[in-house]
Order: sequence, then C-alpha cells, then structure tokens
Amino acid sequence: MASTSTPLTLPVLPLDDEVVLPGMVVPLDLNDTDVRAAVEAAQAAARSEPGKPKVLLVPRIDGTYASTGVLGTVEQVGRLADGDPGALIRGRSRVKIGAGTTGPGAALWVEGTTVDQTVPEPLPGHVGELVKEYKALATAWLRKRGAWQVVDRVQAIDDVSALADNSGYSPFLTTEQKVELLETADPVARLKLATQQLRDHLAEQDVAETIAKDVQEGVDKQQREFLLRRQLEAVRKELRELNGEQEGEESDDYRARVEAADLPEKVREAALKEVDKLERSSDQSPEGSWIRTWLDTVLELPWNERTEDAYDIQGAKAVLDAEHAGLEDVKERITEYLAVRKRRNDRGLGVVGGRRGGAVLALVGPPGVGKTSLGESVAHAMGRKFVRVALGGVRDEAEIRGHRRTYVGALPGRIVRAIKEAGSMNPVVLLDEIDKVGSDFRGDPAAALLEVLDPAQNHTFRDHYLEVELDLSDVVFLATANVLEAIPEALLDRMELVRLDGYTEDEKIVIARDHLLPRQLERAGLAKDEVVIDESALRKLAGEYTREAGVRTLERSVARLLRKVAAQHELGERELPFTITDADLRGLIGRPHHVPESAQDPAERRTAVPGVATGLAVTGAGGDVLYVEASLADPETGAAGLTLTGQLGDVMKESAQIALSFLRSHGAELELPVGDLKDRGVHIHFPAGAVPKDGPSAGVTMTTALASLLSGRLVRTDVAMTGEVSLTGRVLPIGGVKQKLLAAHRAGVTTVIIPKRNEADLDDVPAEVLDKLDVHAVTDVRQVLELALAPATNGAAPEVPVAA
Repeated sequence: MASTSTPLTLPVLPLDDEVVLPGMVVPLDLNDTDVRAAVEAAQAAARSEPGKPKVLLVPRIDGTYASTGVLGTVEQVGRLADGDPGALIRGRSRVKIGAGTTGPGAALWVEGTTVDQTVPEPLPGHVGELVKEYKALATAWLRKRGAWQVVDRVQAIDDVSALADNSGYSPFLTTEQKVELLETADPVARLKLATQQLRDHLAEQDVAETIAKDVQEGVDKQQREFLLRRQLEAVRKELRELNGEQEGEESDDYRARVEAADLPEKVREAALKEVDKLERSSDQSPEGSWIRTWLDTVLELPWNERTEDAYDIQGAKAVLDAEHAGLEDVKERITEYLAVRKRRNDRGLGVVGGRRGGAVLALVGPPGVGKTSLGESVAHAMGRKFVRVALGGVRDEAEIRGHRRTYVGALPGRIVRAIKEAGSMNPVVLLDEIDKVGSDFRGDPAAALLEVLDPAQNHTFRDHYLEVELDLSDVVFLATANVLEAIPEALLDRMELVRLDGYTEDEKIVIARDHLLPRQLERAGLAKDEVVIDESALRKLAGEYTREAGVRTLERSVARLLRKVAAQHELGERELPFTITDADLRGLIGRPHHVPESAQDPAERRTAVPGVATGLAVTGAGGDVLYVEASLADPETGAAGLTLTGQLGDVMKESAQIALSFLRSHGAELELPVGDLKDRGVHIHFPAGAVPKDGPSAGVTMTTALASLLSGRLVRTDVAMTGEVSLTGRVLPIGGVKQKLLAAHRAGVTTVIIPKRNEADLDDVPAEVLDKLDVHAVTDVRQVLELALAPATNGAAPEVPVAA
C-alpha cells in the first residue's frame, strides 16, 4: 500500500457540524464570514501560484476543530440557486493539520501534510470482495430511494479510497460517523467502516419497514371493521324502524347510566373508557361480556352512599348493655370510638388527609363468647349497616383482592362484595375467623388483608378486579379469632387487640335468663309463661352440665330441656305451665357431665393419692384445669430416667426436666428422699393424652406432683396452680391469668397459686370471681409446696405409687 505526503500551507475554511470527504463537491454560502474570508485568502494566494485557489475544509464540532481536514479547490464563484453569493468547492485529499501560520487575508492559515494512501493494482482478494459487498449494499440502498442514475456512477468507481469516500454523500450518517471516516487514513479500513455503517442502516431500515407494514395492515383492518360496524348499525337501525322499536344501543344505555350515576371523578373516567371499548367491540367478542360485567359491578357499588352515625353515646352504650352481658372491654372500646367520632364531627375534623376515622378491632377469645354477634350489636349501636365476611378456610389471595379481569368468571374480592352488599361505604364489616385463613400456591390471603386493615393505607385500597381506588377508611372492621398465635404478626400489628376471656358463672346465668331462654322458647314454640327455668337450674346447667368459656353448650342444654318439656306436653305426660328446678334436670336430660372435684367423694378425687397435682392451662376453648400425674418405676426393673406421656410439646418436656433437676439438687433441703430419683425411673403423665399440650406454665404443677410423690403428702384438692419454674426454684410469670382463674372458678377450686409478677393481671379478673378465690402470689417453689401439700398423716412412711 503506497502513501504520499506533501507539505502545504492553506487557509482554513471551517464547516460547522458538516463534513466534506475527498471527491465530494459542495456549494458553500459566501454570506458566512468564515467561508468568505477563507475563499478570498485562497484567491489572493492563487494570484502568485498556478492552479485553482486552495482551501482547507475542517469540520468544527461544538467549536472544536478536527485533527484532519480536506484539501479543497475553489471550482467556481458565483450565485447559488436562491441568488445568494456562493462558491463551489471540490474535496481533493486528506490533510493532517499542523501548526498555525500567517498568510494574506483575514482567514486562519495552518500548515498541513497530505496523508492519503492508495491500494496497489490488482486488488488483493479480500479487498476485491469488500468492494463488491459495498457496491451491492450501496446499489440496494439507492434503488430503494429511486436514485437509478447514481447507481451507474457508484458501479464505475474502482478506486478503493474514492469508493469509501463516496459514502460521505449518505444522508443517514451522523456528523460523528463522517468524522470517523475522515480520520481513517487507511483506504481498506475506511471501506470496511463505510460498509458496516451502510449495513447497519439497511438493517434498521428493514425493521422500520416491517413495523410500518404491520401498522398499516392493522390500520386497514380497523378501518374495514369500523366501516362494517357502521353498516351493521345502519342495518339494525332500519330493522328497528321497520319493527317499530325505539330502544337505544346497549352501549348508549351504559353511557347514560354512567353519566347519570353519582360516581367519583376518577371512577367516572375509568367507566367511560370502558364504555368506549364496549362501543368498539363486537357482540360476539368475549371482551364485551367482561366490560358489561365490570360496568354493572361499578354501577352497583354505593360510591357516595353513607349512613349517618348515631352519636347518642348513652343510647349506644344502652344498646350494647342490653344485647350483651359482660364483655366490658369491648363495649368500653366501642363507646370510646363513638365519643371520639362525635367530637371530631362537632369540630369539623371528619376527614383528615383524605382519611376518615374508621376502626380496626381484633376480638380474640374462645368459641361461644359472642364475638360474632357482637359485630351486629356494634352496627346496631352505631346505626350502621352490618355485613359478615367468613374467612374460615379461605386459601386464595384473590378472594380478598379479587381476580384479574382477564380470567374467565372473574369477580371482585370479598371486601368489595361486602361493601356492595351493605349498600353503604361505611358499614361494620365483621371478618369472621381470621385465624383460620390458610395459604397455598394461590397466595396468602392474610398478606392481602394487610392493606385492607391498615388505617394509613386503606383509603386508597385497589381491588384487582375494579382497578380503581376504593376508600375503606370509614369502615369499622371487626376481626374475630380463637387463637392469637395463629394470626400473622404483621396483620396483628395493624389491629387493636381486645381479648374476650370467657364468662363467669354469674354472667352465664344472666345471659341464659335474658337472651338464651327467650330465643329458645320461641324456637320450641312455647310461650314465656308456659315454661320457666329456675335460677338454681340455670346455675347447675352452667356449673355441672357444661364447662366452657362461652355459652353455646349452655344454650344447647336449654334447648334440649325445652324440647323435652314440649314433647312431654304433646304426649300428655306433663301439664303446662311448668317450672324447671335443679331437681328436675336429671330426669329430663340425664346426669351431670362435669361434677367438680370438690363435690366428689374424697376417696374418688384425682388428688386422693400422692403424685397428682392440679394445674391451670389455656386452650383454644379458653382456660381449663389440667391434672399432672407422677409415678416412680420399680427399682428392680432398672428403668431409670424420665418418661413423659400425654402429647407434650418441646417446651413442656423441658419444664419437666427442669422440675426433676430442681428436686434432685434441692431435695435434701426440702427433706425429700431424692435417692429414689437416681435409681428409679420417673414417669410424668398428662391425662387427655389425645390432646396436644405445650407451654412453660405447668412447671410448678410438675414440681409439686413430684414433691408429693416423693414425700407421700397429698396435694390439696382445693388448690390449683400455674407458673414457670427455673433451675433455682424461682417461679416465673406466665400468660392467660384471667382465663386460668375463670377455669379454676368453674371447676370449683377455691385456692389458686400464681407467680408474684402476675399479680398485676388480677385487675382484669371479674370481682365476683376474685371474691370466691383465695389467690396466692409466690416467688419460689418452696412457697408453692408449703401451700399445696397437705400435712403428713401420723408420721407414717409415705406410700409411693409405683408404675406398672
């Protein structure tokens, strides 16, 4: 490859955002000061030299000159097509720009060196292939533009350098790409670069043509469809006129309904967009059916319907007291809510930051205490609509948030359906059994409830089906649950927790007399004066025939009594009116099922032998009495160690090991024969073996049972206990004190031992229960043993039970 270099001194003609390559001929406007100065300087220099005036064409990008320019000759000076003075300049060769110098005229003069290279003939094979490819690409591009006369000129160029520089005429090249071509001195490399640029442009052009073709085809299809629909509308109109029908189009009907409805602005806009889609869709299109269902749902929602709250605080409290006995915490919380709402409304603070003053309460308690019926009483007290949403067994997240409209049979979620069913935007919504919500591959409904039950977010709740914002901030949400631990922590954090720990026996009698009995008399077809149940009979029903935190079983027992009396009257065996006393219960509904230990014969009580202690526990059904039995294995069997039975959890197993370790290390201090614990196996059993049990609060009970077993002293029948035990014998606090004391009261226990640090929890226990219980708050196991173990009889050697 040959190269030539000639030193030159030339005036600079700057080209702003333009590039001229060798071989190009360009007209330049002499009205430009820089152009005129360069041309005049070149003409002045040409007077003393043979040949045409020469200038150096240099690209100037953003005020910066390129390092390479083009030697140009001024071919002609005259007038341009628009009449302005101009000059025709032809590019000759590349020039490497050097230092500035002086010269005639006002132009900038520089020194430079030509840097053009040539490719020897004949062309190497790979260069020849490159030339053919470039000519083929250039021909294809020129033919697409209809420039047939230029095709022959390109095909006639054989010089590699001239062929590469010919791409400077390409209008699709950017200034940066042309500068890159200008600064590439090697002709073969320059031709490769020009070929690649042309190839990329043709590829982009093909993609653009394909897109344009697809768009045009889609437009043509829409135009045909539009034309056919207009024709169809015209045919239908003619048919309606022939048949004398005056009905408007369905889409017109929907448009009128949307415009007539009192919808929020954003909802109206969304509905009108859907009406526009309905007008464009065909009758056979499934999309039309989806849109009609969606519009019906939106139009049926009570967007601006609200019930006025009853701000009679005294009246609301009277309604709650009349419909529910007990439950003071819940009634107090609802009364507080209404009082605050009333004050906010009086001071014009009904809506703050787009949010209203709704409430989210979680009612947690055992079955049958009135959680669900409480929701209706709250709505009644507030003068609001009530709707219940059953969440038990719900496993699909779409049940809460709704399905996407693209699915067949899509529906809004249960929250939206509840608002629709209530007919107002501020009902009382009861989310029943929220702890029974499950999760699987369809999502977690509890997670979908996070936004619903968050007072800071639910004013912009968005259902997947509606896809418009729904304001839930004025809804009073009441969630019910049996087990607090089953509610996810994040969900529980968004609700205010109110515990319902069950009823005392006196409260049950009031509920049975004022609520259950009138309802069951009506269901049995009996008048109020035909059958009367004496209070003694109600007390025995609550104490010995049922043992529960709620009143469901009590109501069933009352219903059974009334059915029995009604049947006997119809058979002629009994005259009405009739008063049922406690003496009549056994003859009517059989023997009692839950006789208290204190009422049994002393020899038949569970604690009639050493090694049995009475504990207190909390289950999903409220508080309950839990018996712990302990025995020692025969030393001849050699079965040393600890055996635990009764479906115990890990925490309870650890409590048993702690109790055993404490007695082994402190037995001598307590005057217990701890030598038996080394050689004989210890067996601790919790009856009701089919029921799973766990928790640390049985620690003192197990310690007491083992101490009773070793000392031979009986555990007092009237004593029940609860508390966690440490290895040093400290009694640590536990939970559920109120439920456990209520269970002890139901079971006929009179003395209860609790940890000292739980003494503050006694404030929650009803006064009538505390009056009947002797509660001891202890800090050490030694105090428990002093209170719970009966004195040794006659100093006789203890008779230790032996495991079979």
